[in-house]
Amino acid sequence: MFLFLPIESLCIQGFEPGLGILTPINPMMAGISLVPPPPIPPDVPVIKEIIHCKSCTLFPQNPNLPPPSTRERPPGCKTVFVGGLPENATEEIIREVFEQCGEINAIRKSKKNFCHIRFSEEFMIDKALYLSGYRMRIGSSTDKKDSGRIHVDFAQARDDFYEWECKQRLLAREERHRRKIHEDRLRPPSPPPIVHYSEHEAGQLAERLKEDNKFSDATAVLFTWIDRGEVNRRTANHFYSMIQSANSHVRRLMSEKAQHEEEMERAKEAFKNALLAILTQFEQITAVFTAATRQKAWDHFSKAQRKNIDIWRKQCEELRNAHSEEIMGIRREEEMEMSDDDSEENPCKKMRLEENGVYDQTQASLKEENDSLRWQLEAYRNEVELLRMDHCRVGRLEDDHILLTQTHTHSSETQIQLLQQSMRNMQQQILVLQEKLTSKEAELEQAREEHCYLEGIISTFLHVHPFGANLEYLWSYIQRMDSKVSAGELERLMVRLPNMFKQELSGVGANLEKRWKFCGFESLSSA
Repeated sequence: MFLFLPIESLCIQGFEPGLGILTPINPMMAGISLVPPPPIPPDVPVIKEIIHCKSCTLFPQNPNLPPPSTRERPPGCKTVFVGGLPENATEEIIREVFEQCGEINAIRKSKKNFCHIRFSEEFMIDKALYLSGYRMRIGSSTDKKDSGRIHVDFAQARDDFYEWECKQRLLAREERHRRKIHEDRLRPPSPPPIVHYSEHEAGQLAERLKEDNKFSDATAVLFTWIDRGEVNRRTANHFYSMIQSANSHVRRLMSEKAQHEEEMERAKEAFKNALLAILTQFEQITAVFTAATRQKAWDHFSKAQRKNIDIWRKQCEELRNAHSEEIMGIRREEEMEMSDDDSEENPCKKMRLEENGVYDQTQASLKEENDSLRWQLEAYRNEVELLRMDHCRVGRLEDDHILLTQTHTHSSETQIQLLQQSMRNMQQQILVLQEKLTSKEAELEQAREEHCYLEGIISTFLHVHPFGANLEYLWSYIQRMDSKVSAGELERLMVRLPNMFKQELSGVGANLEKRWKFCGFESLSSA
């Protein structure tokens, strides 16, 4: 990365005003090359002019010759190598020629007709390279020692490379500083600190847990307190009531989810109706094109009009077909969702897919939950009685502790209210669980009855068909009475009853098929 800095207008020293420089203007003039010239095509030769100095004259090389070659430019290069100097060239003459390119910091001349020139800026190197290939003649002498073809090339100097490395390190530090400032500006603010636990803060947190708009922040505080280890024997009741308040929001969240699902269903229905309306308009446009292509109207159109109408008709039919396929895809998805919902909501299908021990497990888990809630209710009643007794004893304390007694009484009343509220909530939960248990028992009993009814129908059907029946035939018969039963469920039911139904292969070759037979009487005869 090179750094180009603006400098003041340069003056060409040692030029005779009467001679001047012929057009076109070359980049060696003062002020030129501050703005880079337009790029020159590689096949167009650069026309160089004669440059007159006070002590010497520079003649350009033959334009038909190839341009002088240069090495690869080192990073941060400010030093050039100048070879082919006349033997009689002095440091003053070299400075006079190359000072036109910019400010010179140092000239290191060798005894072998070459030197190194170090400029103050990097862009001055490009001006110095322009002089490569020129023939220098000192004065008007024709002596060989006063003439030489100079060659200018990049030079690799330790000072240039060190300054370039320093600039790169400075730019890297500035870039890191800018990036750090940008990251600090984009970093999210730190969360507010969590207050320490106290009875006053616990009471306020319990109130915030009951409000929907403050529930998220309140649960974060509750989690932090529990994680810090604030729960002990003295504060366990407070934390239990707060956890219970947090659990009471589950119903609200489920109702919100159901509301959002209803909104999504309404949006789907509106989208489907809009698609149906668009499809209807496509059909009307297609009908117009069909009527226009009939011979009665088709003969009156010109050839160009017929061509346009035919193109429009094809495009409309393609769009209509694509739209119709999209609507059919939406309907197939709705049918699949309805079948999934039926399989989840129908208790009869649940009974067919679950094992016989599901009923017992559900009943046992509900009973255990009911017993645990009843025990907790009894424990809270005992705690309320103890608190009431403490309250009575506090009223008989001495007069010098009246202020302390009032404070303790207030806290006891707050605990009593919290415990009473917890008891009422637990009683409501017990009633809800009892209702769920009753409804679950009724659903399972109904599922058992339907299960037995379906077994009887299959047994009767297969008994009437002594040679058996394949699964598709049997399923088509069952569908007339119960359209909700699938072929897979029917097969799983018969597989679970090997003493009543068995599967055999019948037929030969390509006609080989599986048939189900009733074998209930065979097991009785063998017994």
